[in-house]
Amino acid sequence: MEKIAVFPGSFDPFTVGHEEIVRRGLKIFDKIIVAVGINAVKQEFLDVDTRIAIIEKVFKDVKEVSVMSYSGLTVDFCEQQNAGFIIRGLRTAADFEYERAVGQINKAMDSNVETVFLLTSPEHTFISSTIVRDIFMNGGDATKFLPSNITTEDLRQ
Repeated sequence: MEKIAVFPGSFDPFTVGHEEIVRRGLKIFDKIIVAVGINAVKQEFLDVDTRIAIIEKVFKDVKEVSVMSYSGLTVDFCEQQNAGFIIRGLRTAADFEYERAVGQINKAMDSNVETVFLLTSPEHTFISSTIVRDIFMNGGDATKFLPSNITTEDLRQ
């Protein structure tokens, strides 16, 4: 049976840390769906189509990775995609506490979906979409925090 995982997030923007989690996840899973969440309440930096285009560009030669948008519950999206796993990256102890709670709730809602945590490499621990967004919006060079084939021009809408 094919092992399909969903890597959900806002990815606003997609960082080198996100890329690392997907590439490492491919050592475990046959297919990974990068699921760009649509949150009507959250103020977005990049629109959903731009975020999807950036992530597709990062993985353009990796057939095992697909990119989709979704709204609603992640476990419902997993069921729709026949995915039995949710991948989450952990940078800090605070990430763990939050993600553990979400993972337990997801398990209570759908016992067929397992949450798998991957620890971020030390060199990416400090990188977050919020920080990368702030660097970019304040005129700094954010390229070292973006996947190698993404430029700050890709972030301009």
